[in-house]
Amino acid sequence: MDAKKDLYEYELDAPSWRAGGSSNKHTIHAHPQLAFESHKQQRYSSAIAEEIEKQWGGECEEPNLFAAASLLDFLIALRTPSSPADVWTEIAKFMDGKTLVMLALTCRWFNRLLVDESIWKHACLRDLQVSDPGQVGFKWSKLYAKAFDGSHSYTFRQQEKHIDWLRIGSFLFESPVALMTESLNAPLRIPKEETVEKMLNNGCCLLENIKTGIWLADLQLVRCPVCDLNTCEGTMQVMDARHIELFLHKEYLDGNWEYELLGSHDIKKQASGACAAIFDFKHLKDQSTAEIFDFKSWVGKANDWQPKAMITLHAVAVNTNLQDNEGLHVKYHAMRAGKNGEVVSIRVSQQLL
Repeated sequence: MDAKKDLYEYELDAPSWRAGGSSNKHTIHAHPQLAFESHKQQRYSSAIAEEIEKQWGGECEEPNLFAAASLLDFLIALRTPSSPADVWTEIAKFMDGKTLVMLALTCRWFNRLLVDESIWKHACLRDLQVSDPGQVGFKWSKLYAKAFDGSHSYTFRQQEKHIDWLRIGSFLFESPVALMTESLNAPLRIPKEETVEKMLNNGCCLLENIKTGIWLADLQLVRCPVCDLNTCEGTMQVMDARHIELFLHKEYLDGNWEYELLGSHDIKKQASGACAAIFDFKHLKDQSTAEIFDFKSWVGKANDWQPKAMITLHAVAVNTNLQDNEGLHVKYHAMRAGKNGEVVSIRVSQQLL
């Protein structure tokens, strides 16, 4: 696989997600529902992950997930007792995860063949559009399943607060240092304050001990945490990034790993947009990363209220243009793998004052 990943930009398809326009004082987005069609096109059914687990994680009754496709009929017809497995391994690398599962369900021969981790590694790196991160802590088939089963961080925590979400994409941390910011005005100021909290008061922060590897980035819409009323239309925009292995750790699933507040502050003036970005500090000056700072090329016109996002090899950024407002309240959270462990998830949340 070519290690180079083309820069690409998303225009988030969310016609009902608006900035402002609500009588509730602490709302960024007035409408409580989203119509993220692009997300529906990107993610696979959770049944895919379940079938992978059944096939390679325990006993399995004969499933009836998919009707036989003409492609599979053709591939099965080609298979003969003398067909070399290595040839089929290479053919399988051209299939997406859904097709691989469908093929594995056709017979024992293909089922045994598709246990090959090299196939799932190739599919994972290809579909996530990232380069090889090196050693990983779980099987690639499990990583693929968790990356495309439609789960997100609010699936496991605070479900009552969650409204909707969108998968932005994936990027790599090659270094253990992240730069988080709510401003993309170049040149970017590199914080030199002694503590994270003091750095965040200036809207920019360096965070160390990041778990390197593949990270997934999502844009979340959640209910405002100021009150617990289900009738409140106040919402909050959250850029949520996590290591690809996070949902496979028992400690996370058991609730032993929690988000900690790094710091918060208020922007007490008119904010033209709710903006957030996360960079691998080592690649801050890369050519592909520089495209994010070409702010006007991807955030849309001033009266375009739909959220926008851009992702590169080693960075991710989001922006939602805002109507007239009195400022923003910004919070930064991080989750560590145990006390003093590596950072495995980062959140930047924003809501109107």
